Amino acid sequence: MRIRNPQDRKAWDQFVDIYGPVIHRFVCQQGLQNADALDLTQEVMVSVNQAISRLDYDPHKGKFRGWLYTIVRNKIRNFWRRPKPGVRGSGDTGVNELLKNQTQEDDSLHQWEQEYEQQLCHWAIEQVRDEFRETTWQAFWRTAVKGKQAKDVATDLGISIGAVYIAKSRLVARLKEVIQTIVGE
Repeated sequence: MRIRNPQDRKAWDQFVDIYGPVIHRFVCQQGLQNADALDLTQEVMVSVNQAISRLDYDPHKGKFRGWLYTIVRNKIRNFWRRPKPGVRGSGDTGVNELLKNQTQEDDSLHQWEQEYEQQLCHWAIEQVRDEFRETTWQAFWRTAVKGKQAKDVATDLGISIGAVYIAKSRLVARLKEVIQTIVGE
């Protein structure tokens, strides 16, 4: 909702930070090359900017991510339908392989949601990283992200096992708080 306000530059920056990588990775997973994916990501951003200012998104009709997903999928479909300079469809094995590799809508939506959740977590981690001492951060990172045992992390960092659990708990709580702020918006 905040990106509707053209004066709220921070909201647009957050939107780009969170959704830009999601859109780009998702588009690449749909078979586009990096340069085409970058172009298409920009097209989506322009479409969102134009549509949001026209109030095309209605939160009462569904989630913002669903609305954005529809825009992205339509841009991808339009991309594949565009005539390519000097290229004619031949039906050869390369074309058949491309058709075979096209994902189903359900798989595509699942990929979209996974990309979003992953990017939101990465973004939230970047937001809170500087709020914690290095030892606290390392205790969290090594146990929650790297999957190391608390006792091994405690030994490596020279802290108690309890301190490792407390660090992890504090960081997870803070990450949930940051994520909830964004999801709530």
